[in-house]
Amino acid sequence: MNYDQLLAPAAQAMRPSGIRKFFDLAADMPHCISLGVGEPDFKTPWSIRDAGIRSLEQGRTKYTANAGLKELRVEICRYLRRRFELGYEQENILVTVGGSEAIDMAIRALVKPGDEVIIPEPCFVCYEPITQLTGGVPVHIATRAEDGFRLTAEQLRAAITPRTKLLILPYPNNPTGGVMDQQDLEAIAEVLRGTNVLVLSDEIYAELTYGLDRHVSIASLPGMWERTIVVNGFSKSYSMTGWRLGYAAGPEPIIKVMTKIHQSCIMSAPTTSQYAAIVALRSCDDEIEMMRDEYNRRRRYVVKALNDLGLTCFEPKGAFYVFPSIQCSGLKSSEFCEQLLKEQEVAIVPGDAFGASGEGYARISYAYSVDHLETAMRRIRRFLQDHGWLAGPAV
Repeated sequence: MNYDQLLAPAAQAMRPSGIRKFFDLAADMPHCISLGVGEPDFKTPWSIRDAGIRSLEQGRTKYTANAGLKELRVEICRYLRRRFELGYEQENILVTVGGSEAIDMAIRALVKPGDEVIIPEPCFVCYEPITQLTGGVPVHIATRAEDGFRLTAEQLRAAITPRTKLLILPYPNNPTGGVMDQQDLEAIAEVLRGTNVLVLSDEIYAELTYGLDRHVSIASLPGMWERTIVVNGFSKSYSMTGWRLGYAAGPEPIIKVMTKIHQSCIMSAPTTSQYAAIVALRSCDDEIEMMRDEYNRRRRYVVKALNDLGLTCFEPKGAFYVFPSIQCSGLKSSEFCEQLLKEQEVAIVPGDAFGASGEGYARISYAYSVDHLETAMRRIRRFLQDHGWLAGPAV
């Protein structure tokens, strides 16, 4: 069998995840300090775990409705209204297997061959390959550190063509930690009003922002609700990565089509996870605040430590990543990260894993204990010192 001829070209052309590559390498190194995977180090709050256990004890192990438990969809609507001033009804909600499935369903429901999808970079790794699998055309916009890695209205205006179907808006941003405030979003909304361009707003890190201003969803702005699909989930805010539960919120006609695709591909999201998520939304605001405060403490430590070492990075205001420049080394991002892993057993992710504009940077997750982070910073210092790249005092 000639599998090269049998496999779909778009599937064959997909790049493997640069994040998982370094995760897999680190797994074979017992003394490795991994700062590569964006996964909270907190256990899922006990009240959520207990709700999942109780659902199993009560025999709630059947399929749910394709769109998700009605009780959960109602609770999602209450949460979005309470936390982000977004008005949805249960018909506007699809419960999915993680936020990643919601992204997949939205792009598949909207994008046909030849449609252009605007993707600000650096960004999470899935947007481009999913777009390409549908026959869509990714249009990349390189955001800049001097702009806080925010998408500007001028950049967006220049990228829109008659074939533009969708804008991906990935804020708070993975990998940079950049955020878009209300003024930034108003400028983006002004460009989009009067066009037929839709927005996929990936807000999985919406609860993880640092500072006086809370996250603002573009769907809350005038004229944007009807053209926006909001993606969110439970992995980051509630430390529920392994529960695999997310959701999409948007106009009912779009959610209906997404649900049909979900019905054929998935059937329904995990039942146990859905019952647990109901409790998360109802009673775990305090746990969100506790985890956010701890991430903020780690964020401040890592940013200062990296800047002291000469790996300069702007101050991230969201998610749990820093995105330092490694240009002082003269190496490509992948070379820097591979050498650091080999010589000091510290795993971080090269910036080019998140798009070409990420070259010259690396992503470091601070979703780890302070002891873990301090050990990693000492090893990074030795690595820089050994190569003559060190700047500043010891950490």
